[in-house]
Amino acid sequence: MSDTESSTLTSFRSPRSTFLPFSPPDITEGEIEAVVDTLRSDWITTGPKTKQFEEAFRDYVGAESALAVNSCTGALHTALAALGIGPGDEVITTPMTFVASVNVIEHVGAIPVLADVEPETLTVDPVHIAEAITPRTKAVLPVHFAGHPAEMRPIKTLAEQHGLYVIEDAAHALPASYEGQTIGTLGDFTAFSFYATKNMTTGEGGMLTGSSDLIQQARLWSLHGMDRDAWKRYSAEGSWFYEVVVPGFKYNMTDIQAAIGLVQLQRLEEMQKRRCEVIRQYNEVFDQMAELEIPTARPNVQSAWQLYVLRLNLDLLTIDRNRFIDEMRQRNIATSVHFIPIHLHPYYRDKYGWKAEDFPIAYQEYQRMVSLPLHPRLTGEDVADVIGTVEAVVKQYRR
Repeated sequence: MSDTESSTLTSFRSPRSTFLPFSPPDITEGEIEAVVDTLRSDWITTGPKTKQFEEAFRDYVGAESALAVNSCTGALHTALAALGIGPGDEVITTPMTFVASVNVIEHVGAIPVLADVEPETLTVDPVHIAEAITPRTKAVLPVHFAGHPAEMRPIKTLAEQHGLYVIEDAAHALPASYEGQTIGTLGDFTAFSFYATKNMTTGEGGMLTGSSDLIQQARLWSLHGMDRDAWKRYSAEGSWFYEVVVPGFKYNMTDIQAAIGLVQLQRLEEMQKRRCEVIRQYNEVFDQMAELEIPTARPNVQSAWQLYVLRLNLDLLTIDRNRFIDEMRQRNIATSVHFIPIHLHPYYRDKYGWKAEDFPIAYQEYQRMVSLPLHPRLTGEDVADVIGTVEAVVKQYRR
């Protein structure tokens, strides 16, 4: 049975007998062999394969330079530090993101300022960014939500008008493009994630792209502020001597991670093709159901489709989002919510006095969103099970 045929028969399917995971990694023998090769080499921490991965990734996105680190969080923190952003400075970002995007602003002692999101894409709204700019604003940190790029043209215009840096959180946005430009080439810095659930993975890991000068500064911050890479110091041509020029972090990527990344990068197009096939099947069915709103995909972007965020039209259902998720889980389908808005978390709510209604679009959309399984390992049967289960829950609880 083909994927297309299986998706048309979902209404007649029995519930799954086994649990369908939300987003397991897609690892092949190629990645395993690459790790084994690294373990048998002279380098398992930051070394020649990390350098090779940086160069391959730089070329893939078309960036001027790239720095491999241990996480997207580390990439964002390093970017802020390299730009000299610190106490008293304000950084504008979105409430609709994972908390790491905002934690790093706190880490450098700066002040996070939230700007509400667009209702269609759930990316930060340039209109609200403009309203949030003050003389203390030093940077804008847009998040490419679920793989759909934020509206970068007006964001960059605002940044140029006010002398602000642009640091893109592209944890979801590989590979993606905006108005023909690859994400990774638009901002001063762009931070990517290779976490286990992302479009490509190194287990844990991240990449920072930017100009050669900025990446050189970031490289100092990423490894203790040392002016010399460890693998160069311990190579045949290296010198033992180094100097610490900034109070840096311990954010380096290992060659074990880079070995996985090199194989994953070669497979990325293949994995993306499968993601897009699943998206097409989901949209084909869910777009016909009044109780559901499918994700937006604007014509001026290529989304990375890192997440499939379905929104429930709750006025047409007799249950809320949480009950919907429970019903899916009882039928052996994993789901999630992306994300609990930043201003609802106790630390940020209490420190800045934010109320739920302060960012009404993020708050409203949060209450009706649910992320469905989306990964290259989904079979035609898996996709049919997800679709059939959503149909069954909607049918049971529609008004």
